[in-house]
Amino acid sequence: MKIFRLICLAISGLWAQYPMVAQQGTQSDTTSNQAPSYQAVSLDQEPALDGDVLDDPVWQAVPAIEDLRQIRPNYGQPVSERTAVRVAFSQSTFYVAVVCYDTEPDRIVVSDSRRDADLNDEDSFLFIIDTYNDRQNGFLFGTNPQGMEYDAQINNEGKGNFNANRQQGGVIGGTNLNWDAAWTVRTRVGDFGWSAEFAIPFRSLRFASGSAKSWGLNFQRNIAKRTETAYWTTLPLGFDLKRLSLAGQLTGLDLVSPGNLKLIPYVLGQLSRDRSTDPTETNTDFEAGADIKYSITPGLTLDLTYNTDFAQVEVDDQQVNLDRFNLFFPEKRAFFLENAGQFTVGSPGEVDLFFSRRIGLADDGSVVPIIGGARLSGKVGSTNVGLLSMFTESVDEAGIEENNFSVARVNHNFPGTRSSLGGIFVSRSGLGATEDDYNRVYAIDGKWGIGNKAEVNGYVAKSTTPGVESNDHAFKLLANYEWGGWNLSAGYTEVGEGFNPEVGFLQRTAFRKPELLIFKAHRFKDAGQLLEIRPHTSYRGYWGFDGNQQTGFWHIDNHWVFRSGFEVHTGINLTYEQVFQPFEIAGVNVPVGEYPNEELQLVVITNPNNAFSLSTRTFIGGYFDGKRVSNSGTANYRVGDKFVSSLTFSHNDISLGSGDVTAVVGGLRLAYSFTPRLFIQSLIQRNNVSNITSVNARLGWLQSANTGLFVVFNVVRDDDLIDALDNQVVTIKYTHQFDILN
Repeated sequence: MKIFRLICLAISGLWAQYPMVAQQGTQSDTTSNQAPSYQAVSLDQEPALDGDVLDDPVWQAVPAIEDLRQIRPNYGQPVSERTAVRVAFSQSTFYVAVVCYDTEPDRIVVSDSRRDADLNDEDSFLFIIDTYNDRQNGFLFGTNPQGMEYDAQINNEGKGNFNANRQQGGVIGGTNLNWDAAWTVRTRVGDFGWSAEFAIPFRSLRFASGSAKSWGLNFQRNIAKRTETAYWTTLPLGFDLKRLSLAGQLTGLDLVSPGNLKLIPYVLGQLSRDRSTDPTETNTDFEAGADIKYSITPGLTLDLTYNTDFAQVEVDDQQVNLDRFNLFFPEKRAFFLENAGQFTVGSPGEVDLFFSRRIGLADDGSVVPIIGGARLSGKVGSTNVGLLSMFTESVDEAGIEENNFSVARVNHNFPGTRSSLGGIFVSRSGLGATEDDYNRVYAIDGKWGIGNKAEVNGYVAKSTTPGVESNDHAFKLLANYEWGGWNLSAGYTEVGEGFNPEVGFLQRTAFRKPELLIFKAHRFKDAGQLLEIRPHTSYRGYWGFDGNQQTGFWHIDNHWVFRSGFEVHTGINLTYEQVFQPFEIAGVNVPVGEYPNEELQLVVITNPNNAFSLSTRTFIGGYFDGKRVSNSGTANYRVGDKFVSSLTFSHNDISLGSGDVTAVVGGLRLAYSFTPRLFIQSLIQRNNVSNITSVNARLGWLQSANTGLFVVFNVVRDDDLIDALDNQVVTIKYTHQFDILN
């Protein structure tokens, strides 16, 4: 405990050093100030979409918004470089134009030109629109000076991706980067800085038609050389652009239903070879399929798919299980990720009542062919609606029958509040001769928004499985307060022994879990290069229904954030594990017993705006009946705006009573963008536990809405001479979007 006392003394000492410093962003309540408003201009003549805003008379006749305010580094101060934003619309298109003036244009930073690459580590401009003005959901668009396309669908103000267990992340509601719309952006760079024009067809959005409509709206500009972020609507510390309940208002929109019918066919050719069975035999496969997207109303879309294929999707990141619970692998297939937030109920990465990876993928990750299916999703008034039904083929060698997977979801947003109430039904039904081959889950969920600062949310669920008659329930209640740098939450989760969501994900079964978080971001006015500290503590514990504790995790930490973008996180974890049945970690036995331990945690993050950046996480301390030294992180390196690379690594050196384990997982990502729509990228991975090496290389030539030509090369190989694995697959896939009603 000496280490713990030293950390606490360091945090309290720093706090005491600046006792009179006001905390920027905590002294004003944004709810007491009227949100900014802007009236959109209706255009009789559409602008020339070439990125030139300054010399276009159409744009010069539109009033500009210039009062953006910093949230970092100098909270509340005007943006350091003049920024002028204009918004307009025609009968068919929504337009946004921005001029990002820059007194040092030679210092503009562009780090990545691939579609949907992160825009926070370079000069960029983003905006979000809440097309239903429900203060919860919206669409996010952005670009950089090279004209890359960034778009995302936002649900529940972007919440939903956080996973307290620190497993591999992924899209689980909240922010859906895999939503790809058909739209256009053009940019221009000059002595003035840079400018951009966005043209978004109304048929690519969802909205309620009518006259004099209002949307939620906010803008964000990032200036890399100063590690600066500024917004149109001033936000308290801890919030970002996705906080739609605090967005400004865009008024004066006259909207009509544009009609939307798209046909998206694909053709695919594939060569595969399994050298472990026959080095000379090459299998050839040809496939064709199609998706249809039809807007029944401006807010309700029907998607149909036949012979669905995901050959162009990047492979999973390799993981090694160093515990006794299930690993989480995120969904990456675009069809299931579109509108994924509408189907999300539960606790991300821990208790997901619906997890789309159960459709079309076996437990070992092998492909189960999808015959086809349909999805109806969108909004009717203030109610979100989602219906999904998919059919999969049988796989005889794996003992998998034909199945139907169905999901029905409804969620009502109460206007003018951050509150909602909904329900979900999830079903898997085997289509074979067995009558009791099914599984169903029912749930009710809701959120009570208490002003802009607090909320209470939760769900209650029940599963139905043949042969299981009791304790097939799950529920969660979580209360949260978030404002002025504070983030306080307390919750309780319970999963019964018989709860079985077969089309969901359970990180562990049969537990009761209390949790608590106390977090404070403290911003300094003048502390040299130190910008902010974030002392916090959190706890989560798992108990079985027999009253015995299974796991305990108490985390005490502080984040030291500097103006340059450099961060250091110093913490200690007090852990407890009770093992009731022995299990193995990479062949080394962990016996029955109780294991209280302590470990140091150190995180280092360098400025991501630099050409080379690094983030690392280190744990040193006890682990079950032994000790562990764990290092993981990512090193990023870029050359100009064309070439980017990242090296991810995870090294665990574990010494247990019955033996030692060294687990190493490495991955190298390389990408070169010829243009924002033409790229080549690769992912090379290796781990020493399963001795598997994999290579995934992709050439993409994108057209509208992420369709186009994809050439994919996959190699998976291990070093096991007895059960050898040596597969090679080359795939060429072309998909095109036909806009039938345009």
